[in-house]
Amino acid sequence: MAKWLCAAVTILLMFSVVGAWAAEMEGKIQTFDTSDRTMVLDNGMRVIVADGVAIEGLREGSEVKVTFEERDGRNVATVVEVK
Repeated sequence: MAKWLCAAVTILLMFSVVGAWAAEMEGKIQTFDTSDRTMVLDNGMRVIVADGVAIEGLREGSEVKVTFEERDGRNVATVVEVK
């Protein structure tokens, strides 16, 4: 029983650490470059939109909610919702 409990706790801890790396931000797009899929929000935060994430409807002035994670020191958006 103790081995099973220890294994379950270990698995739960692994998932909680991975989930902690994602973050959300809301703001207005100040600039958006479709060629390199990079946007800058009104707070100065630069975000790269990951491949596979739709960029249709993203343009300067759009209010967005961005779910992102840090990859190689860069903020990479995994979900972008236009508000």
